[in-house]
Amino acid sequence: MTDLTQQQKFERIKKISRDKGMSLSQLNKKANMKDNVIYSWKSKEPSATAIKKVADVLGVSVDYLLGNADEMLPNKEGTTNEPVDNSIEGIKARLVSYDGSPVTDHDAKLIKQYLDTLFEGRE
Repeated sequence: MTDLTQQQKFERIKKISRDKGMSLSQLNKKANMKDNVIYSWKSKEPSATAIKKVADVLGVSVDYLLGNADEMLPNKEGTTNEPVDNSIEGIKARLVSYDGSPVTDHDAKLIKQYLDTLFEGRE
């Protein structure tokens, strides 16, 4: 991992875009952003939403664009499509802490309610 300056992040995006056969203007358009937004990133930090759009168009991870990962794509090692235990105990077992604070039974219950609501009606 590398701490990149704003200019280096911009240059990374520019290089990947070129490698994919796109100009920054084309990338900007494909990411559905206002004209020349990407050019402003030479000196200005992009929003999380904007950088995600660009990462999706380029087919790389946000972490790679920001210099937080050395691999272009996120490491999917260890992921699975198998069902997980979505009980409160299962949530607490997978999410031991958040932002340095332990996940309480109450926290796990709220997370479960949120996830149940989020995925309600999906197949």
